[in-house]
Amino acid sequence: MAGKARKCGHRGGSHRPIGQLVRRPIDRPDGPVCPKGCPIDGRIRPPAEANILRMIQDVDETLLALVRREALGGAAVDVAFDAPTREWVARRNAPTVDLYLYDIREDMARREVQWERVTDPAGRVTERRPPPRRFKLSYMVTAWTQRPEDEHRLLSSLLGCFIRHERLAPAECLGTLADQTLPLIVTTALPLGSDRSIADVWSALGGELKPSIDLIVTAPFVVDVAQPAGPPVLEEPRLAIVTPDGNEQAGGGRRSGRKASAPGAEPSIPDETRRSGTDHQPGRTVRVREIGR
Repeated sequence: MAGKARKCGHRGGSHRPIGQLVRRPIDRPDGPVCPKGCPIDGRIRPPAEANILRMIQDVDETLLALVRREALGGAAVDVAFDAPTREWVARRNAPTVDLYLYDIREDMARREVQWERVTDPAGRVTERRPPPRRFKLSYMVTAWTQRPEDEHRLLSSLLGCFIRHERLAPAECLGTLADQTLPLIVTTALPLGSDRSIADVWSALGGELKPSIDLIVTAPFVVDVAQPAGPPVLEEPRLAIVTPDGNEQAGGGRRSGRKASAPGAEPSIPDETRRSGTDHQPGRTVRVREIGR
């Protein structure tokens, strides 16, 4: 209907759920937005393709399934991802394993800068995409029961579970991580760097120091950005050679201005053609011809 105002994606004061993506090419400006910053008339991809922003959530779900399957073995123990503050501890009324995410940093040692080429069925490059960036998610794993002995048994079981699974293949992951080609890398109980202290974490939470396992999960994060490639080269380059006396020779044959070889001159050198590329994606072609003296 003409004149009808365009609506944004939020309803009743709440915007789209986290994990959905409004995709725009990187070489185009963003469209209009509503006062709350939600794109107007943005095209939302289906949920199966829009989950690339759920990396942290998928890591949580993968760890939850791993702990329940390998460490707890069906025991009546809750698994939480809450910050272990004094208020949370006071509300707890059942044995609980807590995986508190307290730090997120990019793994610069595994960062790649070479963009990946995307080809069509004919082998031509259609676009280029940046490689996945890997992030280190640091969890503080604690056990909460009425007796310290039970907590120690839970921590021992968790420690063995994480050590046995130092690499989680995509088939062992949940969510969008199952569609990636890179595995999850799990490191357990490594010494903390000089810039981090577990005591500082407990002080910030306002709780008392408690035995914990420092768990670091390195996960790939795919950025849905694509830069379209230029059109393929379908014509061969044309070269012209100019001799010192001013005569010019084109790649297709001789022009009238070129002098003929004198009788008794040296025999002509055969033409030579050099090609590059493949049949599906041809490259440059250079023809070398004799220049008269």
